[in-house]
Amino acid sequence: QVQLVESGGGLVQAGGSLNLSCAASGSIFSSYAVGWFRQAPGKERDLVAAISWSGASTYYVDSVKGRFTISRDNAKDIMYLQMTSLEPEDTAVYYCAAELTNFRLNTWDAHGMDYWGKGTLVTVSS
Repeated sequence: QVQLVESGGGLVQAGGSLNLSCAASGSIFSSYAVGWFRQAPGKERDLVAAISWSGASTYYVDSVKGRFTISRDNAKDIMYLQMTSLEPEDTAVYYCAAELTNFRLNTWDAHGMDYWGKGTLVTVSS
């Protein structure tokens, strides 16, 4: 079992920045890939960014490339998402997710992930 707990969400003005964290426990953190999904009201949960077990490989959806940075610290069992130049369209609940077997990051979707956190709300005002 893997437990994931997100933190760092909040309200920020457009153009601002936020840093999200995802603390993991219950298994060997460095043995699985992790990523961030987001779900806006009335929309599906979509992949935002993902990072391999070692941190050597990352994936970003086109809409956040150049603005968001995903990273992980395997010594601390924590994953991060640094978000800059935030836009109102980034408003959503952000979820941390773990994948134990499919390491092709660009193929992930919400239905295939093995573990989820409960989410943290990010609101970007215009």
